[in-house]
Amino acid sequence: MDKYKAFTINIFPFNSDIVSGVLWNLPIEGLTEESPLLVVYSKASKGLTTKIIEDELENLVSQNLLENYSVSEKIEEQKNWNEVWENNLNVIHIGKNIVVKPTFRNYDKAENEIVIRLDPKMSFGTGEHSTTKLCVEILENTINTGDAVLDLGSGTAVLSIAAAMLGAGKVIAVDNDEWCLLNGKENIQLNNVQGIVKVRQGTINDVIENNFELVVANINKNVLIQSAQSISDKIKKAGKLILSGFYKSDTLELTKAFENYNLSSVSQYSKEDWSAILLRKKY
Repeated sequence: MDKYKAFTINIFPFNSDIVSGVLWNLPIEGLTEESPLLVVYSKASKGLTTKIIEDELENLVSQNLLENYSVSEKIEEQKNWNEVWENNLNVIHIGKNIVVKPTFRNYDKAENEIVIRLDPKMSFGTGEHSTTKLCVEILENTINTGDAVLDLGSGTAVLSIAAAMLGAGKVIAVDNDEWCLLNGKENIQLNNVQGIVKVRQGTINDVIENNFELVVANINKNVLIQSAQSISDKIKKAGKLILSGFYKSDTLELTKAFENYNLSSVSQYSKEDWSAILLRKKY
């Protein structure tokens, strides 16, 4: 029986989507989130080492996407890693009426509930993270019927699907990761919103459309600050912007960064250590 290496990775800030995306490019069989830790499993025969993982994480540090990390390693006997991963995913209730349900979980829909079915596969945004919940809750109270919406850093496309189910007329979901492109398309089909939501691989610089009524960006703080002007340029006058993906302690810095580009804070929200801001573009 092949033995497995279990690598426990402590990361700060705990931006699991970015780090998970890097780790899934390595020869691993499974990944679980145990905030603030990620645990990845690889067959010993595949030769993955702590040094290889550290090199990948150091690259994220050099891009200001990660501040610090630590990696420890141990040997474990073989397990059904897909089963281990699936056991960590549950039905999630968000806001007033939103339910996010993995495809392999049974759930009886209550009256007035909006149920989003997800097959997250590579762990890109299952709806369990506080920043995703914050964005969904704000969407539920902010979106207007027929709105054109841009979802930046779309991951599984859960926010795009939520926007469509809440009444958006058009949604463009953008992520720079190929796994997110493929998985986003699958999840959009699962929820029958392919007529509203379109998924693209790329960054905001690849989006030619503008005059969005609403933009939602659940991304790393440094990327948000670097993209502030580009994001503002996509929003029509009096349009709205939902920002998340950062800690409460970063709220003021983010608010000031976007004030430089004609966006003012309307409301601020927090959940656990995470924050979100709703902003409006000035006339």
